[in-house]
Amino acid sequence: MTDDLTDATPAGEWLIYRGTGEPHSGIDGLPEPPPWRDFDGGPLVEAGPGPDSSSARRLGAYRHMAELHRPSPEELELVNAALYLRRPLLVTGSPGTGKSTLAHAVAYELGLGRVLHWPIVSRSALQDGLYRYDAIGRLQDTQIAANSGKVLPGGIGRYIRLGPLGTALLPTAKPRVLLIDELDKSDIDLPNDLLNVMEEGEYGIPELERLADREPEVDVLTDDGTRVTLHEGRIRCRAFPFVVLTSNGERDFPPPLLRRCIHLELGRPDHERLSTVVRAHLGEEAATVGDDLVKRFLERSRGELLATDQLLNAIYLTHHAAPPTRSRLADMLIQRLDRPR
Repeated sequence: MTDDLTDATPAGEWLIYRGTGEPHSGIDGLPEPPPWRDFDGGPLVEAGPGPDSSSARRLGAYRHMAELHRPSPEELELVNAALYLRRPLLVTGSPGTGKSTLAHAVAYELGLGRVLHWPIVSRSALQDGLYRYDAIGRLQDTQIAANSGKVLPGGIGRYIRLGPLGTALLPTAKPRVLLIDELDKSDIDLPNDLLNVMEEGEYGIPELERLADREPEVDVLTDDGTRVTLHEGRIRCRAFPFVVLTSNGERDFPPPLLRRCIHLELGRPDHERLSTVVRAHLGEEAATVGDDLVKRFLERSRGELLATDQLLNAIYLTHHAAPPTRSRLADMLIQRLDRPR
């Protein structure tokens, strides 16, 4: 991210996130939250680290070219609605429409640092996102210490690490960005389990709450790999994180979760957006040479389920391949995802 950010949100312009791909300090102009979403956690902890290689991969080596395409008004308005209302953004759409990339784009443009990423699988539980307690490791170390007569430093805190959701809820001055990816792949209980944490913006760690009278302050590791001090085993946010929940539409979610989210449906990308994605990842020359593949991809996607990363693979590879094999290679790489296997 560049060091010199552009000015904050201009007077009369309510959009904090503008979708330009150019970093700016507009987040400083975000108004106070509505009273029912105002959190008072503290004391404040330091902001997370800057963007990592994951954001660079998502946004592309030529991401400055994202300025050539501005998201639709609906997309911009709903992203900003989530920022203003401090509500999670539920992003749905077919694979490859840029759902996960949206979280990285917001973090990059608003200077909100590293995106906290929680990829969901069928075994994911709420505690996986909040924290992990290595009880077995602690027991083993206790036994080793008893046998050796040595006292291990660090106490219980060395066996606890906050997860992506748990780290996002730490009290920071600016919101963290949290990507909860492919929520529709979760166990049936997880969407409901998220409700209370998302509504209250806080949670407790029972292993630390039980020790609060003896150890009121405990240092633990965060998902960022840094250490923070927890007070009496509880965490409450100050700036509610910008949470992006993605779904490929493989299941329906319960109404209580839906009413707590802002819903954004990303449709099939058009020629302009696909060309911009190609430019961002592969550069202007590749976008020009591969324009015929973009057009073929769009024609096929009207009746077939395809993903944008298939198009990127095809353009990258065929850019280096001999002309006679170009079309055949593209067809091999861009195969419909909904065909029987």
